[in-house]
Amino acid sequence: MDIWYFLCIIAIVFSIIASIMVKVTFNKYNKFRTQGGRTAAEIAREALDENGLFQVAVTECAGELTDHYDPRTETVALSQAVYSKDSVGAISVALHEVGHAVQHAERYLPVKMRQAIFPVVNICSKGWGFVLIAGILLEWLQLIWIAIILFGAVVVFKFITLPVEFDASNRAIRMINDKGYLVGEEITWAKKTLTAAALTYLASLIVMVMQMLRLIMRTRRR
Repeated sequence: MDIWYFLCIIAIVFSIIASIMVKVTFNKYNKFRTQGGRTAAEIAREALDENGLFQVAVTECAGELTDHYDPRTETVALSQAVYSKDSVGAISVALHEVGHAVQHAERYLPVKMRQAIFPVVNICSKGWGFVLIAGILLEWLQLIWIAIILFGAVVVFKFITLPVEFDASNRAIRMINDKGYLVGEEITWAKKTLTAAALTYLASLIVMVMQMLRLIMRTRRR
């Protein structure tokens, strides 16, 4: 078996395990109600106000683990499993998204970099596969290398996303500690929830890096 196939399989398995782990961890700690008894939406609203982000709305969105911050509408959107819950898992996720809102307000450098390259990366992510297939079918090596470069732009975007996500989780933990949103063992559970979520981004990056390296190695053999 090609060593790159083997490494890619390992990376994909790691990614699957990370995805399963974040769901299992979130579901586990989403059952643990906090001593404070306040919902994730209420705490998200207070945390935004504490950071001077009175204009940022907190809304509910459909789905599970679909929580996100939309800088275009300045909205922290919390999923149905988070919005009205007063659990450790829900509050951890909500404050992570508040962390993203604070990043945008402070013009956090990795966020600015990600926003700057997003239009180009969006095109690259949609087009690199077609370019690769065309290069293979036409046996045009230069076209294959162009596809690899386009895919590389997507990998760079993923790489920049990693510190953005880790920083948002770190901000969430600081808010939990500074404002006492969670207490005692709840803080440990929150850290476990946020760490599990961060691993999914790391796993996704590793898979893409392995795919790109495999493409490069196979192309160099031609």
